Amino acid sequence: MANLMEKTLSQAIAQRRATPSFDGSPIPNEHLKKIIEAGLQAPSGYNMQPWRFVVVRSPEQRRRLRWASFNQAKVEEASVVIVACGDADGWRTGDLEEMLRMGCEGGMPENYAEQARQNIPNYLSNHPNLTAWLNKQVMIAFTSMMLMAEVLGYDTAPMEGFEQEKVREVLKLPLSYHVVALLALGHLRGEDKFEGGRFSMGITVFENEYGRPLKL
Repeated sequence: MANLMEKTLSQAIAQRRATPSFDGSPIPNEHLKKIIEAGLQAPSGYNMQPWRFVVVRSPEQRRRLRWASFNQAKVEEASVVIVACGDADGWRTGDLEEMLRMGCEGGMPENYAEQARQNIPNYLSNHPNLTAWLNKQVMIAFTSMMLMAEVLGYDTAPMEGFEQEKVREVLKLPLSYHVVALLALGHLRGEDKFEGGRFSMGITVFENEYGRPLKL
């Protein structure tokens, strides 16, 4: 196994690159579990946790997933590819009641739970763009997993280059699942990606209103 150089969170955020190529060396189960659990601890709207993750580890399945991802080699080269999905029907099929059950065990007031039983279905069933809502929730968990992998010393490549229906076919996903992104994990092979640069706060951050630079 390649030597791991664990990082602080600040280092992981600053040094992370979208890895161009992986060497295929394995990720131990205990590290993979930590990465996945980081995603499962993420916050979400109403705590509905609408994410579902398919962890693709077998070489054969990664090869099929490469076909569904515009033939990008890194999908097949990676040790693991986590396919992040959002379930549009989870709240209808048990997630809401399970979330409320766990919440009540953790001290959620019963009147809050009863309100949630009414408000959450009303909000989600009438949402003008549920796919956009799912994307927002899932990407929080996705980012948590990506950063945990980097902190543990692995290299990552977040990917949105795939064909939704082909991924659905390869993974045998339910119709209610929307594929949000792919996260390839492993160890860099060859040279890392160049430093692309980031816009400064002077361009992207404002104080109190648009156009007023934040002074720190």
